[in-house]
Amino acid sequence: MSEPSRITYVGHATVLIELDGLRILTDPVVVPRIGPLVRVVPEPAPELLEEIDVILISHAHLDHLDRRSLRKISRSARTLCARPASPAIASTGHSPEVLEPGDVADVGGIEIAAVEAVHDGHRWPLLGSSRSIGFVVRGSRSVYFAGDTDLFDGMRELEGIDVALLPVAGWGPRLPAGHLGPAEAAEAAAVIGPEAAVAIHWGTLRRVGMRARALEGPPRRFLAELEKRAPRVRGVLLHPGEALDLGDSRPAG
Repeated sequence: MSEPSRITYVGHATVLIELDGLRILTDPVVVPRIGPLVRVVPEPAPELLEEIDVILISHAHLDHLDRRSLRKISRSARTLCARPASPAIASTGHSPEVLEPGDVADVGGIEIAAVEAVHDGHRWPLLGSSRSIGFVVRGSRSVYFAGDTDLFDGMRELEGIDVALLPVAGWGPRLPAGHLGPAEAAEAAAVIGPEAAVAIHWGTLRRVGMRARALEGPPRRFLAELEKRAPRVRGVLLHPGEALDLGDSRPAG
């Protein structure tokens, strides 16, 4: 039986990419609470975190790099990261491999390239590098994981992308610079031109004391903007735990 090739949205910026026999997990945040942020959707099934081959860490912010979450994942997984994330990752027993934009790692025949991201990715205290990165995973299919970023000119160079994982919201009432909102994410999809664009970074975390908001508002606005700006790109809305089959770019199950 062939290995599955699919994308499972775990929540926020955490996505499980299963491709050509590898299990790749992005920005793992799988705990009920991170500081003032609480998870408002169920925690992922434990089996989603089993047998992870590669961890990708786009930057060092707490909602993208959580040490308790990393400790739930086998230390045998290769951990590719932006430079500011390295010390926190090392403290969990994982061995960080720092990538800068343009660097490429080969993992089991799959190419994982670090690409630019426009986002201040400092970890507290605000010392050292603020570097954030995105990743392009290329095997039998290609997947772009944006991490956190604003629009940038280099998006035009991301060619041949099958599926783009694009953030469409934040966790608070305002979206500061260095992020994509629904309209900006749709514009990114128009520039990149993937077969499918999956809305991520929405509806998973909220600040303690914040009034509940319509969780699906940002991704649905993204889908509406996508129809106007990039009608040839299939927009995909996955809820946490749902999957996209990479064979046909349609939601699975």
